[in-house]
Amino acid sequence: MGKPVDLTRWCEGTVRELKPWTERLYSIRVDAPVDNFTAGQFTKLGLVIDGELTGRPYSYVNAPDERPLEFYFITVPDGPLTQRLVTLSPGDSIYVMRKAAGFLTLAEVPEAKHLWMLSTGTAIGPFLSILKTPDPWKRFERIVLVHAVRTAQELSFQDTIQALATRHPQQFVYIPFVSREDTDFAIRDRIPGALASGTLEARAGIEITPEQSQVMICGNPAMVKDTTEALRARGLERNRRRTPGHITVENYW
Repeated sequence: MGKPVDLTRWCEGTVRELKPWTERLYSIRVDAPVDNFTAGQFTKLGLVIDGELTGRPYSYVNAPDERPLEFYFITVPDGPLTQRLVTLSPGDSIYVMRKAAGFLTLAEVPEAKHLWMLSTGTAIGPFLSILKTPDPWKRFERIVLVHAVRTAQELSFQDTIQALATRHPQQFVYIPFVSREDTDFAIRDRIPGALASGTLEARAGIEITPEQSQVMICGNPAMVKDTTEALRARGLERNRRRTPGHITVENYW
C-alpha cells in the first residue's frame, strides 16, 4: 500500500481526450475542479504508479476561462509519468494539482509597444494560454510569437495560431523556426542565431529595442541563456520586480 493522495493539494480529474501530434508530442485534455489560475502559469499532473503518486509540472495551454484543461507534453524515454500518460483513454482518472504556480504571466511584464514571445518545443503552451485572453491585445501594438522546433511536423496548434492571426491581423505575427529540415516558410536557425543575423527582426518587420520591446522567453535552458545574452548585448535587461527590465524568462525542460 502506498501513501494516499493528498486531496487538499490534488484534485481527481477525468481525461477527455489524448491527441497525438507526432510520435512523441501529445496534448491531453482534462476535466478537473482546479483553482483559478493566471494565463502563463503551470500546475502538475499526476498518476499513481506502483502505489505512489508521481507528478510532473506542465503549463496550461487553455485560457483560464476555457475548458477542458489542456496540457502539451513530449514523451520522455523511460519517463515513468509520460509513458503512462500516453496510454490513457477518455474517462480515465488523472490527478491535477489544485493550485497553479509560476511567474511567466503578463502581470509580471512592464508596459511596451511590442511583445515578443520566444519559445521552443512544448514551451509554446503557456504563450498560447496568454494569447487566448484579451489582455495582450489591449496592451501591445504588435505581438510576435516565435516557435522553434526540429521538424515541421512539430509545429503544433496551427488551428489556434491561424485563429489568432485571423482575429488580430494587424497586431499578430507568427514566425516558425525549423532547425533540421528545409521548408519554404520557416527560418532554419536557432533563435539566438537569427537574432544575431537580423533574420528574426526582418521577418517580423519590427526591431527589438529597449525603448519599444518586452521579450518573454520560454524553452530549453540553452536557448533561454543564449537568447538572454544576445538581448543583453543590445541593452535589454532581465525583468525583476524590484528592477523592471525587458526580458522575462522561464526554463522549460
